Amino acid sequence: MPDAAALARLTARLDKPVVMVGLMGVGKSTVGKRLSQCLNTPFVDADDEVVKAAQMSIPEIFDRFGEDYFRDGERRVIARLIEENAGRPAVIATGGGAFADDETRALILDRAIAVWLYADLDTLVARVGRKNTRPLLTGRNPREVLGELMERRGPAYAQAPIRVISDAGPQSNGVARIIAALEDYLA
Repeated sequence: MPDAAALARLTARLDKPVVMVGLMGVGKSTVGKRLSQCLNTPFVDADDEVVKAAQMSIPEIFDRFGEDYFRDGERRVIARLIEENAGRPAVIATGGGAFADDETRALILDRAIAVWLYADLDTLVARVGRKNTRPLLTGRNPREVLGELMERRGPAYAQAPIRVISDAGPQSNGVARIIAALEDYLA
């Protein structure tokens, strides 16, 4: 991990938000928070902002209105978050399906720096088993669902200019990888 002065120089070169993308359970929120702390920038979780805007949980949104409605609201929230952080560094964590949506992906690629955080299937299955709040997994086999999502969403995620593995090691490893990738990207 770079020292404080190097991190400050990196942050000074960031002129748009860093947006974490990838499958559920990969660590976008957790690693994103730690990244924002290292860079001394604001952090915001798009899912939390969707919940605030809708005044209901994500599972409730899915149950009452369906995934398409959720994705539309998610896109509007992400656009607002990017706009609020335009021209300055910030870290935004998105939901797993956000970057798979063509319009949302185009918005992020145009106005932010997308970081694809990815992990192997075993790691994802172990992580998502810790929460029962994921609508796409309700009543289904997590390994099958995640395998399908990996295959279907992989080409979209691959469009992110920065790709970083999130392995079973400490979160600080993932943060260090993202910082090194951002330094290369901005060089």
